[in-house]
Amino acid sequence: MSVLVVGSMAFDAIETPFGKSNKIVGGAATYIAWSASNFTRPVQLISVVGGDFPREELDMLQARGGQLEGVQVKKDQKSFFWSGRYHMDMNTRDTLETQLNVLGNFEPVVPETYQDTDILMLGNLSPAVQLSVIEQLKKRPKLVVLDTMNFWMETAMGDLEKVLKKVDILMVNDSEARQLSAQYSLVRAAKEIMKMGPKYLVIKKGEHGALLFSKDHVFFAPALPIDEVFDPTGAGDTFAGGFVGYLDNTGDFSFEGMKSAIIIGSAMASFCVEKFGTTRLRELTRQNIDERIQQFIELVNFDIALV
Repeated sequence: MSVLVVGSMAFDAIETPFGKSNKIVGGAATYIAWSASNFTRPVQLISVVGGDFPREELDMLQARGGQLEGVQVKKDQKSFFWSGRYHMDMNTRDTLETQLNVLGNFEPVVPETYQDTDILMLGNLSPAVQLSVIEQLKKRPKLVVLDTMNFWMETAMGDLEKVLKKVDILMVNDSEARQLSAQYSLVRAAKEIMKMGPKYLVIKKGEHGALLFSKDHVFFAPALPIDEVFDPTGAGDTFAGGFVGYLDNTGDFSFEGMKSAIIIGSAMASFCVEKFGTTRLRELTRQNIDERIQQFIELVNFDIALV
């Protein structure tokens, strides 16, 4: 069992109505790895960081079963940095600053030790980078999962279309699904997107849950009502990490298996939003996770008498 994660390892500076962080560690690969490592190990990482990225952060990921042979360290450059401010509804945000730094010319290299990975999780990066990783793998993984965003639909649609033809599952939010498909109805959007290549589509709806589509089936998982959403940054990546980590643990890639993985991903995302950055994910115990999953089960389980 193994999951190969491709994505950014970066710094974030975040403002929400409930607080403000200084520069903290973030990035898609970071969140995905912390989440997935609760269910499967090793988690193989492909990313790039600058000389300013803390060595202790890499050491902690390694202690969690992270393999870092694919993480390039550019000692004379700076790591990717993003700064943003969330609105009161916590669903919309303004980007205050973006510094590509080492990501500007990132050329991923897949180590030989990563060649037999079971699941490839392509975090949100340039489609050209994602495609490069796919093409470097000598054997196709059992499952290829892709996360992308509206920026790439607007600036690199040709490359994105090439990647979509090579993946099994696409993960996007509802506005991205509508943009990619040119359909307002999410059911119609799913049908159009699956014509592009993916066999399954996961539409993340934040506090309103998540939808899983296949050619013949639809599944909806609600989000757990949280007393206080402190910082939604990384919640989608944490969801993805729980999703692929659980699937790798069970080896069940059927629609039924993915339904359970959606619940696991949602449970992990519900932890992420409770504190800034990866803070909450670092604190989790197996008991915390099991109790949260049970809350989801109780949320969606009911008996009804037909009359």
